[in-house]
Amino acid sequence: MSTQIVIPNVGESVTSGVIAAWTVADGAYVERDETVLELETDKVTMEVPAPASGVVKHMAAEGDEVDVGAAVGEIDESAPKPAGDATPAPEAPAPAESTPAPAAPAPASTPTPVAAPASNADVKATPLARKLADDKGFDLGSIAGTGASGRIREQDVLAYIQTHQDGANAAPAISGGIAREVSVERMSPMRQAIASRLVEAQQTAAMLTTFNEVDMGAVMDMRKLHKEAFADKHGINLGFMSFFVKATTQALQKFPLINSYIIKGDNGKPAIQKHTYNDIAIAVSGPKGLVVPVIRSAEDLTFAGIESSIKEMALRARAGKITLEEMQGGTFTITNGGIFGSLMSTPILNPPQAAILGMHTIKKRPAEDPSNPGTISLRPMMYLALSYDHRIVDGAEAVQFLVSIKDAIEDPARLMLDL
Repeated sequence: MSTQIVIPNVGESVTSGVIAAWTVADGAYVERDETVLELETDKVTMEVPAPASGVVKHMAAEGDEVDVGAAVGEIDESAPKPAGDATPAPEAPAPAESTPAPAAPAPASTPTPVAAPASNADVKATPLARKLADDKGFDLGSIAGTGASGRIREQDVLAYIQTHQDGANAAPAISGGIAREVSVERMSPMRQAIASRLVEAQQTAAMLTTFNEVDMGAVMDMRKLHKEAFADKHGINLGFMSFFVKATTQALQKFPLINSYIIKGDNGKPAIQKHTYNDIAIAVSGPKGLVVPVIRSAEDLTFAGIESSIKEMALRARAGKITLEEMQGGTFTITNGGIFGSLMSTPILNPPQAAILGMHTIKKRPAEDPSNPGTISLRPMMYLALSYDHRIVDGAEAVQFLVSIKDAIEDPARLMLDL
């Protein structure tokens, strides 16, 4: 008796995906509910579990685009379970003592190309992750896996590469100059979706951006004064983002059109969909691109609740665990390019939202000292940018909204008193 491996329904707007990797080899035995393949969609990367125990037969290859509901493989339930460990030998972790010692450096006159360590074959990893590591010359034994049973996934290798750019993946030098190489790789469904949405935002919205700057001194002083007590009580660090989320929800209550969508009305003409709640999407950099998980009803959360939500979202995003439902329905987006060192940028709208707030890095600049008006001192300053859809938001309203956030950050007591 055989059971088909079927691509599950991921979400209402997802109709297909790409098989990123088979985590169980063709002809190998798998236990029920063990991850059998990884599916990339334009929204998320998800693991598909085995519907039964038995021997796997692949009916589609890695890189194939498959529709939701399609059968991509089958499991022969009548096949006997192999004696001993069911995990195929190539997937067994390598003993620590078997790791070969580093080879002596080659003479300068005979440069050798970078190659992945031989121990890569003995590490539990998806085929796509193994190929990527081999191509880049990285040791899989140095990478922590986030897949089932600690299996290393493509996202784990990509994240490792980003933090080790000067390591083993450096291109070898050639006589008379630097190696010149060209490579072509498939654009992932998520990256395709990001590209499509960004183009859509620029083509359909009348997008403008207004800028301001905020003195971060008061918030920094408050954090310094209370961070230890806050961490002791709530078990979470007090960051800047919770102040900006609180300031944003307060400003959205004053300027509700910025918390709205433009939609098609019953008569087919544009209409305004208003929201009494503030579902704040926080842009997070993941291994395959930017994702925007949503903090629901952020206006009702405490500082500790906001910080906990942000930390959990960031950890799950980096592990590729964010679900489609967690990224849907945001009414306003905040993006923080400052964590990457951006001094100023123009954020692009996240359709169908009417506005997005961009935060940036903090730099000391000459500014008026708030405690000594009329005098100049070096102050920790941050540029803020608000991109908005001029079809629904007027310039004066956008400027006042940004000033409201600036006032709340420069005087955090306004957040506590709801001023």
